[in-house]
Amino acid sequence: MANETILVVDDEQSILELVQYNLSRQGYRVLVAETGEGAIQIACNEKPNLIILDLMLPGIDGLDVCRCLKAEKKTKDIPILMLTARGDEEDVALGMEMGADDYILKPFSPKVLLARIRSALRRKEDTAEEYATMIRVGSLVVNPKRYEAFLGGELLDLTLAEFKLLQLMAYQPGKVFTRETILSEVSGNGDASPRSVDVQIAGLRQKMGPYSHSIETVRNTGYRLVNL
Repeated sequence: MANETILVVDDEQSILELVQYNLSRQGYRVLVAETGEGAIQIACNEKPNLIILDLMLPGIDGLDVCRCLKAEKKTKDIPILMLTARGDEEDVALGMEMGADDYILKPFSPKVLLARIRSALRRKEDTAEEYATMIRVGSLVVNPKRYEAFLGGELLDLTLAEFKLLQLMAYQPGKVFTRETILSEVSGNGDASPRSVDVQIAGLRQKMGPYSHSIETVRNTGYRLVNL
């Protein structure tokens, strides 16, 4: 059974009751709000795992609620699923541009709503897991799950071997890695020449541009990552 908290925002009592009933049956803790102002206050105080947000609300409408929540540090990462009775593509597109994760047109099937909720919560969990595995060293960010590395905010165009080499050194910045260790950890090829490591280092340095000096040569030993 689920145990996440979901905030449902709608000014139609029948919709609130329908959604609350179906979510509660699945084990979700359900909070409700009938106005945009109430939604913002509850979201900031309770920090729910997900928000189901109607676009047509009295006072502050759903688009403004979405904009406010995505601008707040403590609520910006909460997934928002928009409900709308309007088939207006412009409103939907605007909501998605503001950071909403998905939308459902009224009338909707409770089964479809539950499926969309589970999907949004899974995406949030996957994103959090991916973020936790990232390696950060100064201006360098290495994402092992996506095989991506960013330096000074720019994506590096690396070969697989260059990525593995950078990742290895980023795990332990300042540590000296011998050519033999690099060959073993990066290529797994015991027959390769230590000279091939020098070639990979040269290629990696070139792609790092102004940060090339951050890969330091340790005479007669190997290489280490410093001063990023």
